[in-house]
Amino acid sequence: MFSRDEEELYQEHVLDHYEDPYHRGHVDHPTHEHEDDNPLCGDVVKIELVIDRDGKIVEAWFDGDGCCISQASASMLIERMDGKTVDEVKNFSAEEMLELFGAKLTPNRQKCCLLSWRVLQSAVYSPVNGDAEVDGPPPTPSGPHLAEES
Repeated sequence: MFSRDEEELYQEHVLDHYEDPYHRGHVDHPTHEHEDDNPLCGDVVKIELVIDRDGKIVEAWFDGDGCCISQASASMLIERMDGKTVDEVKNFSAEEMLELFGAKLTPNRQKCCLLSWRVLQSAVYSPVNGDAEVDGPPPTPSGPHLAEES
């Protein structure tokens, strides 16, 4: 359980990312992109990436609409993954995403937080021109499914 001071710190961090998001907008010429929504609440996140031939994310941007949690977590995730490799993205777990967000969330609110993580996991397997190389099929995300009610 968080102390009152820790909880306030996490809330300020979330609001900072919501009010002044990192790389919110669009990439001029993305190599990979994916968009998805949370059907229970209507949150939407789209992630656009430029991945170089070595598998490094050289540009990462998001856009979307939804609650403070979904949009702030997208900003946090893009900030964390900008400059990482595709393998690092693939190995970044749902649990790590929840830790990155920091604040304690109910299962329904975890779905808001994990939306951007799910979109990013799919984006690295979603080339814009259809012929970029990424090994293997998209992962089956762990954690609560967006369409499940809690």
